[in-house]
Amino acid sequence: MSFDRAFEKLLGVEGGYVNDPRDSGGATRYGITEAVARANGYQGVMVDLPLEWARRIYKAQYWDTLRLDDISIIEGTIAEELFDTSVNMGVSTAGRFLQRSLNALNRGGTDYQDLAVDGVIGPMSVSCLSRYLQHRSGADGITVMLRALNILQGARYIELAESRQKDEAFLYGWLKTRVVI
Repeated sequence: MSFDRAFEKLLGVEGGYVNDPRDSGGATRYGITEAVARANGYQGVMVDLPLEWARRIYKAQYWDTLRLDDISIIEGTIAEELFDTSVNMGVSTAGRFLQRSLNALNRGGTDYQDLAVDGVIGPMSVSCLSRYLQHRSGADGITVMLRALNILQGARYIELAESRQKDEAFLYGWLKTRVVI
C-alpha cells in the first residue's frame, strides 16, 4: 500500500469541510483539524485549506512518523489500517495499538521479544511485525493482526463515548467506517 493510495482512501472517509460543534476537533477540512493545520504552518481559513497542503500534512505527520513506508513493504493493509487509525486517534495511539498487539501475539516472547509500548514505531517495532508475519504466515496472520488493531480501536471509541457524552453522536459512524473486520 502506497501513501498515495492510502491518502485517496482516507479522503473517501474524511470528506471535505466540517465544523460540528460537538466534535472535539473543531473545524476540519479533509480530516485535518485547525490545530494540526496551524501547527503545520497553515494560516488561512479552514474551509479553504488546499488539498495539497492536507496531503503534505498527512504524509509528514502521520505516514512518515509511523514509518509506514517500511511497514507497507512488509504488509500494505496493516500500513493502511495504522494510517487511518493515526489520523482519527493520533499517531502514538496507532503505534501503541500495534505494539500491544505484537506483544500479545508473540507467544510469550518465543517469536520475538516484547516491545516497549511507547507509541513510537522504530526499527524494533518494524522488525517485530516482520517476524510476526514470518511466524504467522499467510492471510490468517494478516487477518488476525488487522482484527487485533480494529478491536483495540473499537474499544477506544466505546470508551470515548462512555466518558464524553457528546461523542455518542459519533460512535455509530466511527464503528461503521473505521472498525472494519
